Amino acid sequence: MARHGGRTVRDLRRESRSTVLQRLYFDGPMSRLALGSAAGLSSGSVSTVVAELMADGLVEEAGTLGADGGRPRTLVRVAADRGRLVGVDVGETRVRVELFDLSMSELARTERVLPGHGSRSYDVGVVAGHILDGVAEVLSADGSDRADGSDGRAQGRGELLGVGIGVPGIVEHAADGTLVHGQTVGWDAVPLEALLRDPGRLPAHVPLFIENGARTLGQAEMWFGGGRGARNAVVVLFGSGVGACVVTDEVEQGRAVEWGHLTVRVRGRRCRCGAQGCLEAYAGAEALLARWREAGGQPPSGVDEEAALTAMLSAARPADGGEPDPVASRVLAETAEYLGAGLADLVNLFQPERILVGGWAGLQLGPAFLESVRAHTLAHALRHPAGRVGIALGRLGPDAVTVGAAILPLAAFFARGGRRPPVDSPAPAPAWRAALGGRLAGQRGGA
Repeated sequence: MARHGGRTVRDLRRESRSTVLQRLYFDGPMSRLALGSAAGLSSGSVSTVVAELMADGLVEEAGTLGADGGRPRTLVRVAADRGRLVGVDVGETRVRVELFDLSMSELARTERVLPGHGSRSYDVGVVAGHILDGVAEVLSADGSDRADGSDGRAQGRGELLGVGIGVPGIVEHAADGTLVHGQTVGWDAVPLEALLRDPGRLPAHVPLFIENGARTLGQAEMWFGGGRGARNAVVVLFGSGVGACVVTDEVEQGRAVEWGHLTVRVRGRRCRCGAQGCLEAYAGAEALLARWREAGGQPPSGVDEEAALTAMLSAARPADGGEPDPVASRVLAETAEYLGAGLADLVNLFQPERILVGGWAGLQLGPAFLESVRAHTLAHALRHPAGRVGIALGRLGPDAVTVGAAILPLAAFFARGGRRPPVDSPAPAPAWRAALGGRLAGQRGGA
């Protein structure tokens, strides 16, 4: 096949399709004329690519745009119903599974509580079972997939383009499958991808993507939330534990960092990871509630972490104007200072334009304590980078991890130019990671 600068004609065609799909997805509906300018393609190339994508059912007409003194221009857009995406959030209290169409509109969801929270060890077989059960449930609810593995297009529904999973811990993409090193939950090189494939419940042709949950949260905020337009940003996941995703010019696709295990106090509290003095030992929701109890507070019994944290916040700031619980108030104030000191380290290390705080605990506490966290961050950070950073809550709410997880198969779909993956090699990691970075780079340019 003919080559152009090391790339084949097939490569060039795929890149053109990918570029057009991404521009239409984020900036559409658009006319072919506007699309050509945005994508950097000639009018002839744009017409050819759009015709191919329409023939494949990926692009559809979306009305017309009047032109002054000229012919109206037909607008085109990505057909949202053409595909389905599953996002999974393996949290530390539950597994959440959501099904989306290509516009990221939610079609179905389910949640399964994880037993034994606080034991520092989660049975990976139970987690894998929850993931598979959840995927089957949301697909069945939407009718997108049948038990025989067919993709639902005969009923007019888009095919399943992939399942993305956000997990706690360090994710290693090995040649024989993805491994998860989740020290705080007792996972040591867990072959999660192999465990999900072995039962045969997930059709072999469906791509599977596994990433750190903080990274998927960051991905969601950078594509659709508070990170849009930023060149450098840090997105913080504040839940049972804490983590962060750092996006810089050098790491455009974002990198999960084990921020929660930064030492903030030498010989301090014992962390779930086994070390002493980690930020997570003071600022994670699990540790926050433990510190309240140890200081003489009375967290409610028989409820989950989210309800207990709500009770702590209510005790510190009673809605009825009553006397606040001084123990809860003091522990929360100390937590704001620890978080601020931890964020200051991120400011000094990465000099981000924005820091976004997400995760269920961050969103729950944020409205009441973000100003205090911001003040402590600025007090601990170097003046120059501190003077340039904005600190705010994430915009996508508690579902941001599942949204970010679903972005993983979406990015791979774009990287393939909207074509189905080869059955024997559905999702080579470098390809979809490059697509993530490419979108972030394009977004920074104002897309």
